[in-house]
Amino acid sequence: MNEKRIIIASRVVSMVFTPFYLPLLGLIALYVFSYLNTLPPSYKLISLLLVYFFTVLLPTVLIRLYRNYHGWTPIQLGTKERRIIPYVISILCYSTCYYIMHSHHLPHFMSSILMAALIVQVLCALINVWWKISTHTAAIGGVTGGLLAFSLIFNFNPVWWLCLVITLAGMVGTSRMILRQHTLSQVVAGFFVGTTTAFIMILVS
Repeated sequence: MNEKRIIIASRVVSMVFTPFYLPLLGLIALYVFSYLNTLPPSYKLISLLLVYFFTVLLPTVLIRLYRNYHGWTPIQLGTKERRIIPYVISILCYSTCYYIMHSHHLPHFMSSILMAALIVQVLCALINVWWKISTHTAAIGGVTGGLLAFSLIFNFNPVWWLCLVITLAGMVGTSRMILRQHTLSQVVAGFFVGTTTAFIMILVS
């Protein structure tokens, strides 16, 4: 019974902290910690909805349609060979969102979050050709890297937020291992790729 509850809890954590939430969480953090919190509420809402549509809703729906078309379960889709098309779908959705934000001249730091998330997706897709890496921990690692970068840019103390994010990263990584989707090395590698990529991209962009 306890084992069943642990598996259910792991599935819930994996679903709640889907890799697609990285740009949305980054944008929310930007509205909380930076001068962008002075933007009109309607502007912030529209930008959040735009990012949500292209980086969460659209890729989730398209990947689910792709999975249902082949009759695969989420676990079956998780094999290295079958993850290629989902990566392509997410990269195209992220690229479209970045293009729209850039063409409408949205603030620089907003588009830098999308670019960081896009690069994380591309790196994971390339690594996946040879080795299965955890995009779940890459995403939460991206949040960590983005938080560190913005703390330097906007000069705020990120300690308590880092404690929260790292705790969540541990939960996400553990859930992926419990569900036997990844090994410890794949989970750690994903977190490292996400953290370093987001940190560098946001600082230099």
